[in-house]
Amino acid sequence: MAADGTVGTGTGGEPGYSDSLRTFGAVVQALREHAGLTRAELGELVRFSPHTVASVELGRRMPDAAFVERAEQALGNTGALRKAAEHLTRQPGLAAWFRQWARLEATAINLCTYECRVVPGLLQTEAYARTLFVNQLPPLGDEQIEAQWAARAKRQKLLWERPNTAFSFILEEHLFLRRTGGVEVTRELIDHVLELAELRNVEVQVMPQVQENHAGLDGPMQLLETPENRWFAYNEGQRGGLFVSDAKEVSVLQMRYARMRSQALTLEDSVSLLRRLRGVP
Repeated sequence: MAADGTVGTGTGGEPGYSDSLRTFGAVVQALREHAGLTRAELGELVRFSPHTVASVELGRRMPDAAFVERAEQALGNTGALRKAAEHLTRQPGLAAWFRQWARLEATAINLCTYECRVVPGLLQTEAYARTLFVNQLPPLGDEQIEAQWAARAKRQKLLWERPNTAFSFILEEHLFLRRTGGVEVTRELIDHVLELAELRNVEVQVMPQVQENHAGLDGPMQLLETPENRWFAYNEGQRGGLFVSDAKEVSVLQMRYARMRSQALTLEDSVSLLRRLRGVP
């Protein structure tokens, strides 16, 4: 997992499965067996494959909200699964922690990203991304690097394939001052970000290097809104990610992001700053 939240960037694999996922899976299995259903039969009722049902029961997959609701109804509608699902995403180290986020990201109607470490994957150029891959530890092989770029390039298509999704990015000025990959890579990156900022569904704001008040000092964050108008958050560290579904926790992060939007440069001033950094009048 890369620091910018792109799928599979070679940190040695996902963290181990969480106890909460195993517990949730055991509850699903117990209720299914009590109902006298096979995995295939439950799969038909919830409109997921038997393989998905097995993965959830074994604690290897984070269940989608649709899975939880349909399984609840199919297995007695006791409220047990809904209640158990509330405790699934509050701790780090979950199996498939980013895959769950990526699935939600693919259908989100709002996506907000604050980054202070690297330019987010959705905005990266190939040269910039490859610089990050090459400098990863433990080192990646050539095939791994190619796979990582292919995954990132595919994910970037969201910006064009979902024109009705609002993308908001707040980027620290020092991400461009660092000159990751060298001057030419940085110039190409700035040109690319400026081009993306012209899209109607993309907003890019720069947090200036000198800023006395900053609501994001606890680190990067991502927020998204689903088509059902539910908000989730995702935070990342060196070796793992934290998927946040608890409404109170998400609300805190929303408050911080909203404050940062007021603290960062305006859209117009952000573009002007990036042009100055690029050397464009």
